[in-house]
Amino acid sequence: MGRTASQIELTPADREYLELQTRARTIQAQTVSRARIILLKADGVSIDEIASKVNLNRKSVMLCLKKFKEGGVENALYDAPGRGRNAEITDEEKAWIINIACQKPSEFGYAAETWTYAKLTSHINKTAEAAGYVRLSTIHKSTVNTILDEADIKPHKITYYCENRDPDFDAKMHNVLLVYKQLSFQFDKAGNLIPFEEDDQTVHILSYDEKPGIQATATTSDDLRPNESNSTIKRDYEYKRLGTVSLLAAIDLQTGEGIPLVRDKHTSKEYIEFLKILDEKYPRGDKIRIVLDNLKVHTSDETRRYLATVPGRFEFVFTPKHGSWLNMVEGFFSKMTRQMLRGIRVKTKDELVQRIYRYFEEANEEPVVFHWKYNLDDIDVSEELIVDTLPIKKSS
Repeated sequence: MGRTASQIELTPADREYLELQTRARTIQAQTVSRARIILLKADGVSIDEIASKVNLNRKSVMLCLKKFKEGGVENALYDAPGRGRNAEITDEEKAWIINIACQKPSEFGYAAETWTYAKLTSHINKTAEAAGYVRLSTIHKSTVNTILDEADIKPHKITYYCENRDPDFDAKMHNVLLVYKQLSFQFDKAGNLIPFEEDDQTVHILSYDEKPGIQATATTSDDLRPNESNSTIKRDYEYKRLGTVSLLAAIDLQTGEGIPLVRDKHTSKEYIEFLKILDEKYPRGDKIRIVLDNLKVHTSDETRRYLATVPGRFEFVFTPKHGSWLNMVEGFFSKMTRQMLRGIRVKTKDELVQRIYRYFEEANEEPVVFHWKYNLDDIDVSEELIVDTLPIKKSS
């Protein structure tokens, strides 16, 4: 926090001495100017007015006043021989700057939510003298930037986070990471999948999620292709919406294969349709273990009734609430958005559907196996994995 600016108070002897210096004609001009600065400040004149009267910049005026506060009249008037250069900005002044940077501009009456370096510097310049840090009234933006960089503070940025609102967040996260840890032992050092032993239960592990609201957007005029005079695609700003589709998709964490289903909605009906695709895809007798979030449709009564018709076929490992980043299919969706969906234009909604399917076909020609490596060191592979088979709820 800042301190209250102290007023310059002169004793009668100090004032008489300073006035004598201003009338002298045999001393250095800078000494005369410094004497005038102290006298004017003692009379309550502002920094800007003093600078104008003595024909100096604000920085020089404030440096003189700072020296007066630190050592009195003699210290302000004369440079101590051989003393070296003192640090221009003290630790206390840096702490004051950092304290302001850690608050929102709106808390000081500004409209903005975050600081720009220019706005922060301007605020410091305006308020420093009143807070008792006269030197900072002329601090430059680059200096403020340097001080904040040294403190690793970036007041112009917002980093988003998800608070662990799920009371079982840590336990569920640990369970998901256990899946990934056990999965890592199914690959050899060369990254090849080790086949299951004949007597072992074959378990196919998938990461599943939905990507709703994919917009089918059409242009109102043809794109202009790149040519010798135009290095980029040119497109008219106008467009028309043709509707949206939902992508239900999983990636096989052992083979890297992507499995899509595109529909207009993603209700329990579509989710069950996807489970049936998986049931048809993998050999009978094998187990299908799915990592997914706890969306209502994934545990609905309709879903449970279907699962009762295929007992022992599916196992579910649920990510914690606000923990979708634990689901590896999200990385696939991100890659898909960058490679295919960004800037896509289609003539019909059906064309969008077909191009999504085509993307999965192209990706599956050379599938990439996703491996989770972060935060697995503390996971014991021998721990018991907790899975859910979603039995039918008993009526009360």
